[in-house]
Amino acid sequence: MPSTVTGHGGQLALEALRAFGVSELFTLSGGHVFPIYDAAHQAGVRIVDVRHEQSAVFAAEAVAKLQRRPGVAVLTAGPGITNGISGLTSAYFNAAPVVVLGGRAPAFRWGSGSLQELDHVPLVAPVTKHAATVSDTDGITAAVTAAATAALTAHRGPVFLDFPLEVLFGAGTGEVAEPEIPLVEPDPAEVVRAATLIASARRPVIVAGSDVYGGDAIGALREAAEALRVPVFTNGMGRGALPPEHPLAFAKARRVALSGADLVVVVGTPLDFRLGFGDFGDARVVHVVDAPSQQAGHVTPAAAPAGDLRAILSGLAGYGGDREDHTEWVDTLRAAEDKARARDAEAMAAETDPIKPARVYGELRRVLARDAVTIGDGGDFVSYAGRYLAPAVPGTWLDPGPYGCLGTGMGYAMGARLTYPDRQVCVLMGDGASGFSLMDVESLVRQRLPVVIVVGNNGIWGLEKHPMNAMYGYDVAADLQPGLRYDDVVRALGGAGETVAKAADLGPALERAFAAGVPYLVNVLTDPADAYPRSSNLA
Repeated sequence: MPSTVTGHGGQLALEALRAFGVSELFTLSGGHVFPIYDAAHQAGVRIVDVRHEQSAVFAAEAVAKLQRRPGVAVLTAGPGITNGISGLTSAYFNAAPVVVLGGRAPAFRWGSGSLQELDHVPLVAPVTKHAATVSDTDGITAAVTAAATAALTAHRGPVFLDFPLEVLFGAGTGEVAEPEIPLVEPDPAEVVRAATLIASARRPVIVAGSDVYGGDAIGALREAAEALRVPVFTNGMGRGALPPEHPLAFAKARRVALSGADLVVVVGTPLDFRLGFGDFGDARVVHVVDAPSQQAGHVTPAAAPAGDLRAILSGLAGYGGDREDHTEWVDTLRAAEDKARARDAEAMAAETDPIKPARVYGELRRVLARDAVTIGDGGDFVSYAGRYLAPAVPGTWLDPGPYGCLGTGMGYAMGARLTYPDRQVCVLMGDGASGFSLMDVESLVRQRLPVVIVVGNNGIWGLEKHPMNAMYGYDVAADLQPGLRYDDVVRALGGAGETVAKAADLGPALERAFAAGVPYLVNVLTDPADAYPRSSNLA
């Protein structure tokens, strides 16, 4: 039964959010949203404040992705909201159910030049599922409930509401009820068509992405892969869906798999540049998505089930028809996988001066717990992380996703630390990315949120410098100051850290970092000549 809530606008908004399990707000203080702070303070909801609004939205995105519920950022009017737009856009590309509540100049004086008077809605509408201004206090609970429901409804994504000053500070009444999130039921015939194609293929491959985790379909994916005996590759938050030791889990043999497959089943991730835009040569494509809106328009799939991913994958697992024996295909990929793993193990143990990124990840693998949350915020250095780290538990990998926005690191770290107070949280950061958000180490220190930050410091924008040299024979705007002491920055902000220049010193430094109990930055001086080998066509 719905319950009646009476109070000022902040109390009405907060009570609507609490019905969805919200227990924290991320913000940078601003007078336009004081009533929301008052409501949170009175209700014991944690307020986590940051030094830049982008970190607030990135923190909300991390909570939304890891916990599969709304992550909430509260931003003051004008620049508070415009500073958060990159975070909103990242959440949009990553299908994260983020709720951003914004302040707004008063409606009764609109057009007179109030402080930070700006119509935010047209700015954020292209990168949200829903964006609106709430015009009366009595309508707040209904508006927040509808927005949060939209955020959680597949295809998930961010939503935005702003509140004129007099609406949020005013008194009103509303009703709060148990959330009801609608599910899209897939077409049973399309599920059977997909299952038949997989079962009859001789060399099928599954590629599973973030929506498998977001849709709570990890178990169903495993069941489908095991029932049909299909090798599985993952990206994004799909990583860890099958642990590395699972006989159908693959990571290193992707090129062999995608070039040799006769059927590629892409589940819960778009057919974008990361997957060659869905062009797999002669292989047919099955694209499994959580909503019809996600069906690729540039590819004609052989089957395209759309809807609740758990239902679709369970349907694949329950297929009762004849099946090809995929043993020889799995064995072929396992041989390629084992060969690549051996090659990677050699690279991760290399004793070089300066240090290669591969060695950093070799040492990290020794100290990272199985359930550690690893966060990527960077270009080349984080690309190596994707290659050399192997998440073993679902929901333990966060990266910027296809939008590729740098600066996610400190916000993601806040959201991860609040989600998992007792796990290791490790941010992998390029020295370029460090310039975007390192000041928010102060927020981590002040709010006692310890994380380990490993910076691959090669003194360049590696993702640009090496390709530009290859294209033009020179590069511009691609150099940073070599050897900068990012650990000194963290120490100045109340944390700790050290610089590592020798490979043999990496292991002990990482052990000290994870034992420190404070934000600790390991500043690793890496080889600027080492370039990640790229084959993706970005356009």
